Amino acid sequence: MNHILLIALGGNLTSPKGPPQVTLREAVAALKKNGAVIRALSPFYHTPAFPAGNGPDYVNAAAKISVPWSPTQALEILQAIEADMGRERVRRWGQRTLDLDMISYDDLVLPDLKTHQTWRELPVEAQINRTPDELILPHPRLQDRAFVLVPLADVAPDWVHPILGESIKSLLEAVPEAEKSAVRRIE
Repeated sequence: MNHILLIALGGNLTSPKGPPQVTLREAVAALKKNGAVIRALSPFYHTPAFPAGNGPDYVNAAAKISVPWSPTQALEILQAIEADMGRERVRRWGQRTLDLDMISYDDLVLPDLKTHQTWRELPVEAQINRTPDELILPHPRLQDRAFVLVPLADVAPDWVHPILGESIKSLLEAVPEAEKSAVRRIE
């Protein structure tokens, strides 16, 4: 059985494969080699480093893929692709060659509503210093990040958050205009 995943792709350091745009293309190729079918791929965007001042600008994109993997297998494959592209997990939200974030897996809520709410409502200062020890889906901060929502709106504008009950398009409309305009499409 195939499952639909939404993936956010990003990077702001040169990988063994090349600069971020090349790395993102290589990551998409690696997803295919691992059995993913690419249903949609957004354009690439320049986005400011997050948190602000955290290195060079990023290149971000989003993909809608179908896969035969379980959520745990999906996470393992995404992290293996990151490692192949030179990703080192030195500091949370630090600079990186590649970041592949699983935004959603079908309409699953993992591990449960209470844990999801805790991470979704965690203050930013605490988010920087804490890392969840289990997979949390949908991504608990997707609704707060223009650099995720803008590319997602290209591939899945009508996907509805299973907890918040809002579409990607609706979540993006709620993001401040200054944050949205900082996400610039690469021509």
